[in-house]
Amino acid sequence: MYLRHLQVTDFRSWEHVDLPLEPGPTVLVGQNGRGKTNLVEAIGYVATLGSHRVATDAPLVRHGCERALVRVAVVNEGRELTIELEIAPGRANRARVNRGAVGRPRDVLGILRTVLFAPEDLALVRGDPGERRRFLDELLVQRAPRYAGVRSDYEKVLKQRNALLKTAGKRRGEDPYALSTLEVWDNHLATAGAQLLAARLNLVADLGPLTSAAYAGVAPESRPVAKIGYRSSLGAALPADYGVPDGERADPEKLAGILLEALGASRAAELERGVSLVGPHRDELDLVLGDAPAKGYASHGESWSFALALRLGSYELLRGETGGEPVLLLDDVFAELDRRRRARLAEVAASAGQVIVTAAVEEDVPTELDGVRFAVSEGEVTRA
Repeated sequence: MYLRHLQVTDFRSWEHVDLPLEPGPTVLVGQNGRGKTNLVEAIGYVATLGSHRVATDAPLVRHGCERALVRVAVVNEGRELTIELEIAPGRANRARVNRGAVGRPRDVLGILRTVLFAPEDLALVRGDPGERRRFLDELLVQRAPRYAGVRSDYEKVLKQRNALLKTAGKRRGEDPYALSTLEVWDNHLATAGAQLLAARLNLVADLGPLTSAAYAGVAPESRPVAKIGYRSSLGAALPADYGVPDGERADPEKLAGILLEALGASRAAELERGVSLVGPHRDELDLVLGDAPAKGYASHGESWSFALALRLGSYELLRGETGGEPVLLLDDVFAELDRRRRARLAEVAASAGQVIVTAAVEEDVPTELDGVRFAVSEGEVTRA
């Protein structure tokens, strides 16, 4: 899989740009603030329908404009597909594939797969649990696009259930109709939540060994072994062999029963607090170095190594499965890494079918990534 062309209109700082691309390394070089990251962000948005920098779409549209357009041509196993996304904050976004409209923007997911490593990834280690849940879910959707629908369904059910809990809680749980309706939403939450939970557990089981191996490669001088695990709000009710390498594959039907039972057990506390206390939205991806949690214990270098290992593990996972080798996006990261980590990342990147790198200066780009160069200046991209 590779990108043959990128075109953006009124996206971030760019009024318009056409960028021809080809397999192998492509390097975008320019001073900070010239829009290099914006181009990488546009590519990542097509793959995930989200930005790695902001939580909403509004900042993606150039100031003073009503919408932004991103168009890419993707070649996979000899077949080319053109994806066009119209980003319109306050209105429904629209998508086209080969100039034909699709029912929902998420129908384009899976056509382009990317793995992006950026300075913001340090939040995977040092940030809140929501950052790590988002990492899992975005990787899950790239692995199997249908989970975008599962995730959306879960979030809708959760919103409705929380609203009902607040209403019923104000009446101190004395409204029979509200309580019977809550039981209906319990079943919906258990069904959708079990599908998402099972997929996450199986993902962590597959990603764990790859992440550990990647960490050992980028930080061979580090004695602690890097491990990842899944901590569920179900606690001890969750089978211990779920989410571990070579363990039992998680079963959504079995998990739905466990989740439904847990919802019943937490009913009183949920009514009192007016929020759902059990489910994937309360779960955590544990990052462990040796016997200690990486967050709060890992040094700056170890945190960078762990973040890099998560991305490299993700890349190896996706490239080993059907759907096409992902495009590797490296946004201004070589300047942040020491010599050993730079060399390991360059080694992996050089083996990629396509890698797109941004850098402020040429000296930040390893010689292994000698390929097509573009100079990025104010409002212009030119081939160097």
